[in-house]
Amino acid sequence: MTGDENGRPVEPVDYAKLNAVYAVLFAGVIAGARYRDDSDQQIAVRELVPLGAATFALAKVIAREKIGSWMREPFVEQEGAQPQAPRGRRLRRAVGELVTCTRCVGAWSALGVVGLRVIDPKSGRIVANVLAASAMNDWMQAGFKLLTEQVNQTQKAVELEDRELAESG
Repeated sequence: MTGDENGRPVEPVDYAKLNAVYAVLFAGVIAGARYRDDSDQQIAVRELVPLGAATFALAKVIAREKIGSWMREPFVEQEGAQPQAPRGRRLRRAVGELVTCTRCVGAWSALGVVGLRVIDPKSGRIVANVLAASAMNDWMQAGFKLLTEQVNQTQKAVELEDRELAESG
């Protein structure tokens, strides 16, 4: 048995149950793809970037954004806990750990996004492109924030230097 600082254990079998669900869903995607007989289900290398970006965006929404809180709420302490702490014991807690981990949710998101792309290529491309555009927006917003912070810091440093020069001269 493994535990945490709160003494609410998660048994290895609880993680095994989550892995089993993932494996069943993965097998379902593979089985669904086997019965499709069109070359459109093949994923070209050029599609990996938008699929990866789509997976990033979906994982972030589920694990971090307010709009995904309804999915985390049964499994995570939401009020005041930053970072969010898994709630409960056993399987409930294991799911709480999963839905607060962007990398963990990313694996499930990838299964969903790629699975949709393989099973229904047209819908899969649309979903992947919408989510990839969302990811690009996130990256651009973060880059813009970083850039403006650097400009503001530089501007403050120049103003301070000008003030010091004026006072000393």
